Amino acid sequence: MKAKRKFRTWIIIRNILLTIVALFLVWIVFHHVLKVYEQTQYPPIGQIVEVDNQNMHVYTKGDGVNTIVLLSGLGTTAPVLDFEPLINEMAKNNKVVVVENFGYGWSDLTTKERTVENIVEEIRIALKKANIDGPYILMPHSVSGIYSLYYANKYPAEIDAVIGIDALFPQAIEYFNEPAPTLPKFLRYVAPTGIARLALYINPEGFLPIADDGTYSEENLKMTKAISAWKGGNKSVVNEANEIKNNIDKTVDMTFPSNMPVLLFATKKDKVTEDGKNNVTFYETQLSNSPSSKIVTLEGHHYLHWTRYKEMSKQVNEFIDSLIITN
Repeated sequence: MKAKRKFRTWIIIRNILLTIVALFLVWIVFHHVLKVYEQTQYPPIGQIVEVDNQNMHVYTKGDGVNTIVLLSGLGTTAPVLDFEPLINEMAKNNKVVVVENFGYGWSDLTTKERTVENIVEEIRIALKKANIDGPYILMPHSVSGIYSLYYANKYPAEIDAVIGIDALFPQAIEYFNEPAPTLPKFLRYVAPTGIARLALYINPEGFLPIADDGTYSEENLKMTKAISAWKGGNKSVVNEANEIKNNIDKTVDMTFPSNMPVLLFATKKDKVTEDGKNNVTFYETQLSNSPSSKIVTLEGHHYLHWTRYKEMSKQVNEFIDSLIITN
């Protein structure tokens, strides 16, 4: 009798496990079918260029004399959509460009190493393929500060200035005595298995900008949700996160060229260490010797452009005007 009960219990457990596996496989198929449909509904809003035999998405708005190139932070699934309010404001006086790196937005994934050298070269090729001539004003958010620092040192003739949005620079790790960020490798399966889509259904607000109603259009938010389901936690982003330490090691001794103007937007509310260090005191160590260089503090989230895009655009225009006066 005991043997029969054990056998029946095993049969029940086996059937439950098989049902779970079957449902999971059905979910994966459903996710990919829906993804194909969504991609027909939400085609790229910019132009697609070929970089290393893969597609990269480049978006441009405005026709001003100055070309501002926005670069997103780690894990911002849809950079063009995320930056939209800031793009719209700055494009009134400037040409604004967003290069979506591999693994982001409408760009392909890649197995190529996410080294600072590769990422910067991909950005340069994408800009050239899109017929966007320099010199550029780089505007990096978060981790792209590392890429902008490398770009400015490697190709200074191509960069007029740098404007950081709560940007990460390599010296910050030592300054704050913190480890470089990493992501678990298993997260690379979140996108292809549809887990990102499931998380989106459970908590859609967690994938959207924290902004006042009306800041982002309904169409923008729909596209953001769709791309988050396609790209949330993909292998390119995970590889990029786990390459940050190496990229920091390569750039930690770099500073901005002494004559290159640097504007840094910093969050006002930031933790202060026991020895009085915070974002602003760190950024003071990053400014160049250009008379136009300065720090602007704003209330807001790490994604300052979600809510402070109007003040940021005004400061950017004043900063660019100062370049004309002092250069």
